[in-house]
Amino acid sequence: MTMQMAGRRFSVGREPTEGESMSTADNKALVRRFWEELVGTGDSALADELLAPGYIVYYAGNPPMDRDGFLQFLGALRTAFPDVAVTVEDLLAEGDEVAVRWTWRGTQQGPFLGIPPTGEAVAGSGIGLFRIANGRIVEDFVQEDTFGLLQQLGAIPAPGQPTG
Repeated sequence: MTMQMAGRRFSVGREPTEGESMSTADNKALVRRFWEELVGTGDSALADELLAPGYIVYYAGNPPMDRDGFLQFLGALRTAFPDVAVTVEDLLAEGDEVAVRWTWRGTQQGPFLGIPPTGEAVAGSGIGLFRIANGRIVEDFVQEDTFGLLQQLGAIPAPGQPTG
């Protein structure tokens, strides 16, 4: 995607030249592409364009993952939920940081987090804080409703359901 800022043109995902910086609108577009194109389609070739070589994601309750670890996780997610669809609900940006709220939906057709395929249609949601540098995502801090997802998959009883 080509952007124009201060009379200069550049592509999102390409490192800006000296003196060139990304606007908050450009940063929001980059994070939207991360969710809708990389996560939403599983096209891992986009990782080189969207993620910095030193990209780190911090999923609450899990050890940090580098770019390769994230792509392995994304592959496992898309294997378990091959029809996953992502909706970006909100994007807020200031400087080099972008906050995002998303929802994803899919049908569990493969194992996920040790849970065998259930055939259940589920929805997940989360928020994240992304940091952008040189036109790529450098860091991502994620909070997702894993508890709610596990309830939908039947791994944890929902409130009011018998426990055993």
